[in-house]
Amino acid sequence: MAGPGDLQLPPDARGRLCSGLATAIVEKGYAATTIADIVRHARVSKRTFYEHFSDKEDCYLALYAAGNDLLLEVIAAAAAGPGTWQERIEAAARAYLTQLAAMPALTRTFLLEIQAAGPRALAARRAMHARFAEHLRTLTAQAAAEDPAITPLSPALATAVAGGINELMLEAVEDGRTDELADLTGVATQLIVAVASAG
Repeated sequence: MAGPGDLQLPPDARGRLCSGLATAIVEKGYAATTIADIVRHARVSKRTFYEHFSDKEDCYLALYAAGNDLLLEVIAAAAAGPGTWQERIEAAARAYLTQLAAMPALTRTFLLEIQAAGPRALAARRAMHARFAEHLRTLTAQAAAEDPAITPLSPALATAVAGGINELMLEAVEDGRTDELADLTGVATQLIVAVASAG
């Protein structure tokens, strides 16, 4: 089932509810969204909602997880394409940022509102950062296999690079430039390559 920004969700009740939340977020923002909004868009009953989720936050975390899975799939697919290791890193960064720009309302919610959504949301955010950092380690390990001047990122360096890219995205979103996130491709690529090249 397609949600806003081409976020693919399964057609079962749980997927429809996540899609309903995504549509409501696009329509009125996360804070103003109610359970009634979610079930209206999902075309299910409140009873069905509570069979799958305990509350709106629980549904939001499932939507956040689905969004993260999509982003990581996009990165992996782009990184598996042709070209030099630098070109593959650039392609992965561009695909990631372009996908975020394609779903502006959800991206704003995922980057900004999750920071104040409670301990479960913060744990989910940390887990996403860890997964993104692991992808950066994989990309730089593949680069090192082709170029002995490259050093695969350590877990700490990968976390630092992921955090730096996240801050760039936050700044753009806070400034209302979500649709311009792909413009950060160059600096994100430069950061990854520079750290990996520093040895």
